[in-house]
Amino acid sequence: MSEKTYVEDIDRSLYDFRYEESDKDFYKVGEGLDAAIVDQISKEKNDPQWMHDLRMKSLDIYNKMGIPQWGPAIDGLNMDQIVTYIRPKTKMSAKWSEVPDDIKNTFEKLGIPEAERKSLAGVGAQYDSELVYHNVKKEVAEQGVIYTDLESAMHGPYEQMIKDHFMHLVPLTDHKFAALHGAVWSGGSFVYVPKGVKVDIPLQSYFRLNAPGAGQFEHTLIILDEGADLHFIEGCSAPKYNVANLHAGCVELYVGKNARLRYSTIENWSKNMYNLNTKRAIVEEGGRMEWVSGSFGSHVSYLYPTTILNGKGAQMEFTGITFAGHGQNLDTGMKVVHNAENTTSVVSTKSISKDGGVSTYRSSVQVQPKAKHAKSTVSCESLMLDDISRSDTIPAMDVRTKDADIGHEAKIGRINDEAVFYLMSRGLSEEDARALIVSGFADNVSKELPLEYAAEMNNLIRLEMKGAIG
Repeated sequence: MSEKTYVEDIDRSLYDFRYEESDKDFYKVGEGLDAAIVDQISKEKNDPQWMHDLRMKSLDIYNKMGIPQWGPAIDGLNMDQIVTYIRPKTKMSAKWSEVPDDIKNTFEKLGIPEAERKSLAGVGAQYDSELVYHNVKKEVAEQGVIYTDLESAMHGPYEQMIKDHFMHLVPLTDHKFAALHGAVWSGGSFVYVPKGVKVDIPLQSYFRLNAPGAGQFEHTLIILDEGADLHFIEGCSAPKYNVANLHAGCVELYVGKNARLRYSTIENWSKNMYNLNTKRAIVEEGGRMEWVSGSFGSHVSYLYPTTILNGKGAQMEFTGITFAGHGQNLDTGMKVVHNAENTTSVVSTKSISKDGGVSTYRSSVQVQPKAKHAKSTVSCESLMLDDISRSDTIPAMDVRTKDADIGHEAKIGRINDEAVFYLMSRGLSEEDARALIVSGFADNVSKELPLEYAAEMNNLIRLEMKGAIG
């Protein structure tokens, strides 16, 4: 009898299926980036004047800035060959039955409607550059929670709130791809949770990039008022193509006084993707920001979620895992700025590399002079599964007060052959033994993820161990 493997149980076709996008069913701009294309996107989206002006300012900044030098080379990314806006010729719907069949089948295969029915307060589903489905449960809306697409919110009573927050945490001048995002952003979600409101079940957005040679530039803006509480989940995937795709989204999170936000994400892009994403949160007095992050896909990643602890007693907890396989160079980590007294940050990250994959952990802890009695603990562990892979740790600490307690711990190692031998003696194949050890190594992360995302993460690890992801 042949060995029953995890590949037979979980097929990569769950992510690698694709649909042809005809001109009849999809609208798109030309390749490359210039003022005419940005103006075309702005008109297509019916931007208010202030947003049109922001896009044009962003384009000017983008053209003047150089490519970031801190991470892996991105020479294979040619913006002249990237389509920055492509959308289905359908309007966003709150009824699943009204979504076009090909798109509906995509999200059915990914399990989005089922997850909504079982355990979510609201769902947004984006296909290429636009949301095609958005719905929020009645009982959540009745609490005053706003969860909608950003474009709709810009043309309603929350326009000024969006204008006051959009690209303020992540300024246009932050880096070249932040400026690019400001010029061509499309899709994403807007969430506002009123004062004292606790959303007991999560909200979720899912982003699917289906088109080859395209970019996805969604913007997520979440604002929690004083004492609010929310768990927000984001997932993303794409089929594999032989041409470069680009993801340069932006996430801006505002956590009010004594509020709590948990932001969980699994990034499972295909290995032709350049993932140059920017995520940032600011936390006011007594607030708490929790990040749970899994990075599995993409050819190259730059991903460093940043937290600014801006108010007295603000807290941050970051739990993350990165898995770099063949052909992947994943540069990930986190940044935290202690900007007030008695602020606390706790960071635990793990990275795994195999088949020549490169995993780099890059972190920055800044403690400002006024951040008396700040505490920060950073722990990063790396596991290399062979002798051709690489793992690097690049921590930076800038502490400007003596009244602070800051610590950093790093471990790099390989799978213990004795542990593999023991598991094989209990009946496991060598590959399954190694997969089990890796899953155990990642256990603290999977415990923090929602159930279906923890299962997805473990399945992805097993698929990687079998060499099944292309």
